[in-house]
Amino acid sequence: MANVPAKPEILAPAGGREQLEAAVRSGADAVYFGASGFNARRNARNFTDADFFDAVRYCRVRGVKANITLNTLIKDDELPAFAQTLSLAARAGANAVIVQDLAAAQAVKKDWPMLRLHASTQMAVHNVSGARLLAEYGFDRIVLARELSLREISAIADAVEIELEAFVHGAHCMSFSGLCYLSCMLGGRSANRGLCAQPCRLDFKNDRRGHALSLKDMSLVDHLEELKNAGVCSFKIEGRMKRPEYVAAAVDACRKALDGQTPDTDTLRSVFSRGGFTDGYLTGRVNGAMFGYRTKEDVTAAAAVFKPLQRLYDREFPRVPLTMALRVCKDEPLTLTVSDGEHPVTVSGGVPETALNVPLTPEKAAASLLKLGDTPYDCDSPEIMLDGGLTAPASALNALRREAVERLSGLRGAAPEVPDNTGALAARAAALPKSVPGQRALRLRFQTAAQFFTLPECERYILPLFVLNAHPELLERGEVAAEVPVLLFPGEEAKALEALKALKGRGMEYAVAENIGAVRLIREAGLTPTGGAHLNITNRAALSVLEGMGCRDNTASFELHFDDIARLRGSGKTGYLAYGHLPLMRLRSCPQRDERGCGDCRGTASLTDRKNEVFPLLCSAKRFSTLYNPVPLFTGGLQEPAADFSTLYFTVESKPECIALARAYLSGQRPAGRVTSGMYQKKLL
Repeated sequence: MANVPAKPEILAPAGGREQLEAAVRSGADAVYFGASGFNARRNARNFTDADFFDAVRYCRVRGVKANITLNTLIKDDELPAFAQTLSLAARAGANAVIVQDLAAAQAVKKDWPMLRLHASTQMAVHNVSGARLLAEYGFDRIVLARELSLREISAIADAVEIELEAFVHGAHCMSFSGLCYLSCMLGGRSANRGLCAQPCRLDFKNDRRGHALSLKDMSLVDHLEELKNAGVCSFKIEGRMKRPEYVAAAVDACRKALDGQTPDTDTLRSVFSRGGFTDGYLTGRVNGAMFGYRTKEDVTAAAAVFKPLQRLYDREFPRVPLTMALRVCKDEPLTLTVSDGEHPVTVSGGVPETALNVPLTPEKAAASLLKLGDTPYDCDSPEIMLDGGLTAPASALNALRREAVERLSGLRGAAPEVPDNTGALAARAAALPKSVPGQRALRLRFQTAAQFFTLPECERYILPLFVLNAHPELLERGEVAAEVPVLLFPGEEAKALEALKALKGRGMEYAVAENIGAVRLIREAGLTPTGGAHLNITNRAALSVLEGMGCRDNTASFELHFDDIARLRGSGKTGYLAYGHLPLMRLRSCPQRDERGCGDCRGTASLTDRKNEVFPLLCSAKRFSTLYNPVPLFTGGLQEPAADFSTLYFTVESKPECIALARAYLSGQRPAGRVTSGMYQKKLL
């Protein structure tokens, strides 16, 4: 089972210096923040390189862990700059880095192993297989997907020893993090690159509600003890774009809940909410009650609580225990030794005098030493060695205390010496083998068995795992691969493994992994995994990591430019999606659900945005739903990149439409109706 300390840590966001101080002074045990680039909140204030060192030092002096967010996807030409930022984190003495890109994970392991490696929620780890794979690769901690129930968290924790971190307060993304492409496809601002424009908060409508892609904020403050018992070691607060008062209120509420006190949830709701809070995912009440958006009333309520909340962080939080020993001996200088258990400091002052009236007492000496005031230090009872009949002015003792504490802070804040490995990541990427693609092969991916057809030009056919499991006769029609569901929760893994093994027994060789957990599950079934586009591969170093995990065949991220895909060469085959209504969001909280659940929904619906664009919404057996782009991607007739294969990704089309689209693609003819080239001809921000 996952290792959980007696008291899990409270992990708070720090979008800038004010938020950092608010988090630390309110009692957070750890904070997470970004440098100037490569983090999932590039629009937060973050920290310049110069300020970054001081921010990490500020945390280290106070015994607060500094976890650095480097959790965006990286393109090949950015690897040198990313290595510089990673080196900055190591040289500053950060505790851990939070990453999404597998190239980033490899760089930490190989070049800066003194940093702990945390898997970002952007990796969408939501099952046992994913947790096991990352633990085997060398991750120290996983930030779990927000959408998990308490039972599912427990199942993961029972199966692995890796640390588990869970969000307990803050905004809910509508989609699983890392699997949302809405902002990128609608406006060219990629959430996987830290530039999400939050179009989901706009007024999308269906036949049941407005703001159909906006969830209430989560608040699990009342469930911290349950989460601890389930195996969570770190309680994470979302909000690097929020005000310092919000950070302080959330930290204070979590700290009080852990200490057995009653948290002020009314103030917490007032400082920021979207029509209230929800615990729907954790409790398994995933229905229409989870939806909400920010109203004028929410904004008005916040204005009244900002000033009182500032008192939560107007002084230092005394979290660092000290031992203090004072010697006041005849004919010897005053000597004070302080220690935090690791850094002993001894300072000396003047020689005490013979008392003419009232001699110094241990109580008076202790009173001077314990005036630690607005510092992060705390001492229960200093040790006083005092010869009788002597005196020393309080000013002398105060000066000793100040000097000792200042020197101790200097030692605690000193940055470590680390090797200069900034060139290693780019050098490894440059040395990777590059296969030379031959004639580009064609692959067809179908949503249903009714769409299935064969073409002489087709190299491989792909169907969803449970569709193919229900129609295994399709394996006789050519090389057919199963697509493991992009979302596969702990209670479903055994069934998926059984289905994979059954299909292997009928001759299937390959299965597509659209989530990191599926890579391990497919291997466990004795099949060869092929990496799907949802693995978000954007550079050659990450591609090599996937190939090392067994994926000899991978699909590039559809957020890349054609030029980037052309450079994405590895030792195995590499391809891209050439057609399809691209999946924009993967939703566990379906907009079609109301307070009673799915009702009479037949699994096919749509949402309409403010421009009257209609977005298809398809249900996957009431397990999750997918929001698709209304305008399909189509690359036929364009100057496509050199690649081993291209895939036509069919979803809502009829079989005749699928056949016509395949023929149009092969002939380079534009089909009737609107199509888009997506990001393939745009530069990703």
